[in-house]
Amino acid sequence: MSWLALGAILAVALGLRVWGIRQGLPFAYNSDEADHFVPHAVAMFRDGTLNPHYFANPPGYTYVLHFAFGLWFGGGKAVLHAYQLDPAQLYTLARVIAAVLGTAAVWLLYVTGARLFGRGVGLLAAALQAVAFLPVFYAHLALNDAPTLAPLTLSLLGTAGVLRDGRARHHALAGIGLGLACAFKYTAGIVVVPYLAAVVMQRREGGAAALVPALRGLALAAGCALLAFAIANPYALLDYHSFRHELSHQSSLSAESQGKLGAPRSGGLVYYLWALTWGLGWVPAIAALLGALLVWWRRRALWFALVPGPLAFLVFMGLQGRYFGRWLMPILPILCLLAAYAIACGAGAVAARAERAGRASGGRGGRPRPARVAAAVGAILLVLQGAAYSVHSGMVLSRTDTRTIARRWLLAHVPAGSPIVVEPISPDEWAHQTRPGTSTASNPQRWNKYPSLLPRIDAAGALTASLGPQVTIENYERTLAPALIGYYLEHGYCWVVSGSTQAGRAFAHQAAAPLAVAYYRALARAGTIAFAASPYRRGAGPVAFNFDWSFDYYPLAYERPGPYVTVYRLHGGRCSRAPA
Repeated sequence: MSWLALGAILAVALGLRVWGIRQGLPFAYNSDEADHFVPHAVAMFRDGTLNPHYFANPPGYTYVLHFAFGLWFGGGKAVLHAYQLDPAQLYTLARVIAAVLGTAAVWLLYVTGARLFGRGVGLLAAALQAVAFLPVFYAHLALNDAPTLAPLTLSLLGTAGVLRDGRARHHALAGIGLGLACAFKYTAGIVVVPYLAAVVMQRREGGAAALVPALRGLALAAGCALLAFAIANPYALLDYHSFRHELSHQSSLSAESQGKLGAPRSGGLVYYLWALTWGLGWVPAIAALLGALLVWWRRRALWFALVPGPLAFLVFMGLQGRYFGRWLMPILPILCLLAAYAIACGAGAVAARAERAGRASGGRGGRPRPARVAAAVGAILLVLQGAAYSVHSGMVLSRTDTRTIARRWLLAHVPAGSPIVVEPISPDEWAHQTRPGTSTASNPQRWNKYPSLLPRIDAAGALTASLGPQVTIENYERTLAPALIGYYLEHGYCWVVSGSTQAGRAFAHQAAAPLAVAYYRALARAGTIAFAASPYRRGAGPVAFNFDWSFDYYPLAYERPGPYVTVYRLHGGRCSRAPA
């Protein structure tokens, strides 16, 4: 029976993760997805080397994609050809791989839970992770967040074996999972804490005789972890200088205090605790807390293996200058286990009470029905929020992105070659010609697109004589000022495409970007809205800007993916003579 339940859970997990898997394509609208793993996996074929020349994110997932692309398309030349003519094929395959690895993590969590607590807890934990919003949503993108959960949970499985009997193969499994997890995502190294705690508990329970086996197991795990990491990230050693430099740079960016305009100011720990209430769910988050207390009360050794790691992770990540809900994902498997254990304990308490009541009334006791009802109700409450919002996410992602809708309107209403301004809400290919059988990236631009990421104003907001150095999407808002409107009018840039994911950053912290706020207000006065594409369902208000909810579409107000896109038609200057 448990295998049938597990099969259903895995089917639901995979279904939720592939529903809407082609969202946005042929354009990779998520900037992290467009810039990181897929392009680097393809570049290895072009450069003829496995050196990723990029270590800000570890290359484990990149290597998986590289070899998968080679097998699927039949060699490097075919991969390069497909990437040039139809990159959507590669992004779709990369996303499917992320979804499959995310589903594999659900199965591994079941096995881990069954080994630690029993099959019932394993099934509950797997069901929770199968539908929890964060693991489901990020399995739709070619990013390393969801795939990392597979090797991370593999390490937890080895740790569970160490706690149970301490055999060498369990130490090896924990080490292999740890090494691979770190090669996928550096912060996944948090699973070393449960493993070390398991080794210490094994040593304490076994007395002096357990010291040598524990040390041998620790050495085996360390060797397996280093070997697995070296295999999945070989150029961390072969190109150590670049590895160390980019790792230090990435660490400094994460610690940079409020480096992103529009980032929350409530503090990292508060933010992550809030993110748990929707990324995992209110009931699961509270149940995980209760589960931690129950494990301390009933199984003290297991508490040291399961609880300190997530607490240390929350504190460490909360002290960084930047924080995003998806950065919580390395500790979600452990929280799922704790939440499932709390529900199982609750059902067990109901069963014990029913049995006592039956005996007191002169019956034979052992009434299973109340326990089953309690377990069913607890399971439903555990997965209800995640299931509802993950289903909503699938519906949203299966619909056309607002940026694609806006582009179709521009194609129909703005003549080719017209000067336009487009905020950095979409990749460069968005403004190019699209011709079947040809490379979009190499095709000419459909419109004369203003170079939005090249500043034209000085610190005071006045126009400068020449373009400044290129800035990133994070700094774009700080390049805006009302003076740009006059430049647009003078040079015939009569169409301006604005997106809420850019403007929202400025309005979220108006004191930090007063010139940008003034720019948007001047833009609204200087032009009329020719077209707007809303991601919200009819009657729903806009979602306040947030680096999670503006990009992962969690609120039920969303009907489709993308920002609120507004197309302005400017008037005055050369625009007064241009055809509308």
